Amino acid sequence: MKKEDIKELTSEELRMRLQEEREQYAKMRMNHTISPMDNPMKIREKRRGIARIQTEITKRNKQEKSNS
Repeated sequence: MKKEDIKELTSEELRMRLQEEREQYAKMRMNHTISPMDNPMKIREKRRGIARIQTEITKRNKQEKSNS
């Protein structure tokens, strides 16, 4: 998921998307443990996507606190 896509989502959508991404990441890791994936770089991409979402959520929370 790209930064531009993440910034367009609302805070609630980000939280839902984060939950979905984490579930998909856990499934990918489990499947890769059982039988190696053709492209294990997808696991890294998924992990980085999760980090991007978390970063945006943190940034928004800090902005809300500073505006209050």
